[in-house]
Formats: sequence, structure tokens, C-alpha cells
Amino acid sequence: MKIDVCFSPALYPVYHNEALWGNHQGQYPVYHNPEAIVVVVDVFRATTTMAAAFKNGVRSIRPVATVEEAKEYKEKGWLVGAERNVKRCDFADFGNSPFDYTPEMVSGKDVVFTTTNGTRAIMIAKSAYRVITGAFVNLQAVADYCLFHGRDVVVLCSGWQDKVNIEDTLFGGALVEVLVKTGKYEPATDAAVIARDMWTNNKENLTAYLDPTDHMARLKANHLEDAVPYCLTPDSAIVVPELTIEGETLVLKKVITI
Repeated sequence: MKIDVCFSPALYPVYHNEALWGNHQGQYPVYHNPEAIVVVVDVFRATTTMAAAFKNGVRSIRPVATVEEAKEYKEKGWLVGAERNVKRCDFADFGNSPFDYTPEMVSGKDVVFTTTNGTRAIMIAKSAYRVITGAFVNLQAVADYCLFHGRDVVVLCSGWQDKVNIEDTLFGGALVEVLVKTGKYEPATDAAVIARDMWTNNKENLTAYLDPTDHMARLKANHLEDAVPYCLTPDSAIVVPELTIEGETLVLKKVITI
């Protein structure tokens, strides 16, 4: 089996679009494979926050693409998490911090969620064999899920407004390392090798490596960097959020058994 890393949502449709590439199954064996598992990652902070919410007992999360959709749900009485440009939207119950989703606030409840990057990436990947969300906080659980299903894997990095970012690429590299070490996976392309090398060269000093990055600067400018240590802590939320489609509605639910 193979694992690849797609550095930006802007790249994913290019590799996945039959209208562009035709039915050349061997040309893009992972991105173009409808049987692959797609792991959507947004380390700072959407997929970390989703994992934290499920750890704290949320029943489901409905990812929506726009602020307008989130407002409509809020008007109907739903709990809503909404963020744009790292800031919590003024109408929302929660922002995009993992610390917002405490057991007291979310246990047994359904939440609608929209963010600048992460929820958009989920929308783009929705037609894959399986779509799950990953972050450092659930790294091993995601790896176990992939091994259980025995499928090719694409890590879809949410990036920032279609631009590549370092933190999501690092997670991709970490997952490549974990899966390749099992002997059951191999890197599909140079992208997976690049991500893995970036991870192995910097994993002992992640905070310092990420300190000068674009997204860290955004978090600091808005006094939101308190979540960074949690976002970089491996395996603190042993859950796997998995996408289901109910009619035309996208819903993330926690996998009960991996």
C-alpha cells in the first residue's frame, strides 16, 4: 500500500479530476484512487479542535463551508463553532480553539463547525472512499485506522487559503513515518518523502521550528498561541472523526472501533 501527501487543497482536484486526466489509473495511483482513505489535517487548529471535541464527548460535528450557512444553523438553535482568519465569529458559541469544546459545553451534543481552511478541505475530499480528520493529537489512532482498512492513504493538508503551510506538512510526514515503519506502506511520490524528511529532521524541536512560520505569527498577533503546545502533543486525543454523508449533509462522527 502507498501513502502520499497533498500539500494544499488547491492541488487535490488537479490529481483527482478525471475530466483533466482521463481514466489513467496508474498515472496518479493515490490521489486519483477513489478507494483511498483521505486524512484531512489542519494542525492549527481545526482538526486538532475536532479531535478535542470528540474526546470531550461531542456527538457529531457538521462541517459547513460558509459563515452564512453557520449563521442559518445558529438561527435554528444549533450550537455553532465558527472562525475566520483565526478569530471567532461574533455570532458563534465557539471559535476554533480546542479549549472551547469542554465536556460541560459539548458532551452529548451536535455542533456545526466552519473554519477558514479545515472544513473547506473536508468538502473537497468528500467523495473519497473514507475521509477522516487527523492531527498530532490523534496521530496513532489515525495510523491504526489506516492499517485496519488496508487502503492507500492521501494526507490532504488544509494549508492556509490554498497556500502550503509547514505544520500540516509535518503531520503528513509523521504519518508517513509511522505507516512506513510497519512495513505495510511505502511513499507514493516524492511529496511523501519530502514531508517525512521535514518531520524527521525537526520532530525533536517542533516548537522552535514552527515559531517563525506564517500561521504562528497569526496566532501570536491574536493572542491565541496558548493552544500551540496542545496542538503539538502526540496522541492526547485517541479518537478518529470519520465523515458520513446523510442526504446532502456532511457529518463527522467518532469511529467506535478502529
